[in-house]
Amino acid sequence: MQRDLIRFHNVGDSRPVEGRDGRLLQRVPEPVRRKLNDGAQSRMRHPAGVELRFVPDGAATVTLSTMPGGSAEAGTVRVFWGPVQGSTEVVVGTEPTPIEVSIPEKLTDLEPTAREDLAFDPRVCRIRLPGEHRGGPMVYHGVDGDVRPPREDELPDRRYLAYGTSITEGEAPLAEHLTYADQAARRLDADLINLGSCGTAYCDVAMADYIANRGDWDVATLSISVNMVGTFDPAEFRGRAARMIDRVASVHPEKPVVPITIFTNARDVCRSAEEGDECERFREELRAVVAETPHDNVHLLEGPELLPTIEGLTPDLVHPGDNAMITMGEALAAELEALLED
Repeated sequence: MQRDLIRFHNVGDSRPVEGRDGRLLQRVPEPVRRKLNDGAQSRMRHPAGVELRFVPDGAATVTLSTMPGGSAEAGTVRVFWGPVQGSTEVVVGTEPTPIEVSIPEKLTDLEPTAREDLAFDPRVCRIRLPGEHRGGPMVYHGVDGDVRPPREDELPDRRYLAYGTSITEGEAPLAEHLTYADQAARRLDADLINLGSCGTAYCDVAMADYIANRGDWDVATLSISVNMVGTFDPAEFRGRAARMIDRVASVHPEKPVVPITIFTNARDVCRSAEEGDECERFREELRAVVAETPHDNVHLLEGPELLPTIEGLTPDLVHPGDNAMITMGEALAAELEALLED
């Protein structure tokens, strides 16, 4: 989506806000959002993986605010310059907050050879918004200054789409660039489309159709889904997973579609966990779905192989922290790179 000469990455729609100025950013179009389960409708209004991208000519100011509804009303917005992590970090709350940016001086003096192998041009300002567990839904109020949208040759020429749970959305790491999906995307020189849905990754028909109808990705992972353990029985889980995989893979037969079984978690390792066998049962159901698919572009990955131990998990032994996310991103990128090369 583009507005005010800014490219809004991972934004499917922007909506007017009752009683205040600005536009609420959400990750899917409104007609899609309204067809999702109730929890996912809320999650898609949390800007996990959302970036405001532009190239400024001199100083520019972008104004943002948050809406109530997140784990925290305020969230830290971080500025990157292409692949370079900037020093600007601004806490944005419910009052409109200006974020002032200008290209760091040394980035204007780079040798051309220093830029040529980078997926992102360092002159591209990337204002990276916090996901659900680091702030509330975000409202865009406008930009002051001379800016232009980035050109295609200033952005990655690959796109990686990730669907999944709070682990994909990025509940526990300290910042958006530390999610496993972002870590994998960086190693693939790919742009990330994050459609993680905390606690609500139920393989809804509307989400399957939305992913299938998008033509702007080169590889997709479908982390299916610890959220469904205890919510659906194995038969319904299997039906929902099968439909999503079939829908996405059939529309894009030339693109790798990669289901991922449930990651290592407390159910696997705690003596008191009564659901351990059930968790493995859901993995078996997903393995069966992939074994029976007629689509050659579907490739199963095992979550416990991407995250083989509890090292790096947070104390709930479900959500990966920074180190576990990096481990997962490295392992996943190696698998996806091989599929993309094929």
